[in-house]
Amino acid sequence: MSCRGTAEKKTAKYDPIYRNPLVPMLVNRILKHGKKSLAYQIFYRAVKEIQQKTKRNPLSVLREAIDKVTPNIAVKARRSKKGVTRQIPIEIGKTKGKVLAIRWLLEASRKRSGPNMASQFSSEFIDATKGRGGAIRKKEETHKKAEANRASAHFPSSRNRRPIQGSINLDKKRIHRKRIRMNRYFFSRNKQKGKERRRNRNHGSTKPSRGGACLRKRNRMEIS
Repeated sequence: MSCRGTAEKKTAKYDPIYRNPLVPMLVNRILKHGKKSLAYQIFYRAVKEIQQKTKRNPLSVLREAIDKVTPNIAVKARRSKKGVTRQIPIEIGKTKGKVLAIRWLLEASRKRSGPNMASQFSSEFIDATKGRGGAIRKKEETHKKAEANRASAHFPSSRNRRPIQGSINLDKKRIHRKRIRMNRYFFSRNKQKGKERRRNRNHGSTKPSRGGACLRKRNRMEIS
């Protein structure tokens, strides 16, 4: 029995204005060099711009953008025993997908051109709600990569062994038949090797030695 205890799930503290757990998640990822007050200033300015541009509740805009960018699958590199690195598509949960979506949105915001971070942040989130922008492209690239590597989806992943659902439909029957054929092949091969080992153990080696064959040939030539 393991002596390790279960880790406590950390929950982000609510911000003083919106009282929503989504706000500290975004602020903690905007944060740089420990300047949390500056990160909050950037976030509140961006939220104000979103409200002015869309005439909607800014938190609903943020949630909609994150939901549209959240991926269903991801690709992980796994090295096989032969040293071959394979890109294996795996299904990811809602929490992991949400974290990836926030990361992609902030990365795309930093790459945008604009007068300040708040305007870049607001523009990227508004574009994501409309189905465009750098974060949406990143999600599409991830899904395309997973679709291209669907042949490697039956390889086990160390952290996630769930079958992939959604846009990738695997031919499970084909994979199952392939595994059965491989198992039969290895079983018959091992069975044949076992028979050969038992025969050699009981009656000696069945392969004639090269020296004995040469000696018999020389004796026949002398008799003739």
